[in-house]
Amino acid sequence: MTRLLELTEIYLHRDVVDFRKSINGLMVIVEDEMKLSPFNGALFIFCNRRRDKMKALYWDETGFCLWYKRLEKDKFKWPRKSNNSLINLSEQQWNWLLSGLDVSKMQGHQPLDYEAFR
Repeated sequence: MTRLLELTEIYLHRDVVDFRKSINGLMVIVEDEMKLSPFNGALFIFCNRRRDKMKALYWDETGFCLWYKRLEKDKFKWPRKSNNSLINLSEQQWNWLLSGLDVSKMQGHQPLDYEAFR
């Protein structure tokens, strides 16, 4: 789990996934539907139809890791209104999703870039 702290890219697969799929089945989705390499060191996130289970897949340079979370009473606020089947998340949005917040509605402060006049 410490490898999750080193991930630079986080991709959410918006469409539901058959949760009988494990590492090999999710790798096929990453390659065929998401058009990405499962070996690029990114975190790939998937959800089931009821939105109460989540799987996260990543490559840690020695093998694949599969992380699984099941909610007992609630549902993940999975973005469904996006036109894209692939959504790139920030680390903050990933944490919001795990905390039960709707990442499509959450928006942090926009960074500002100022220069001093001389």
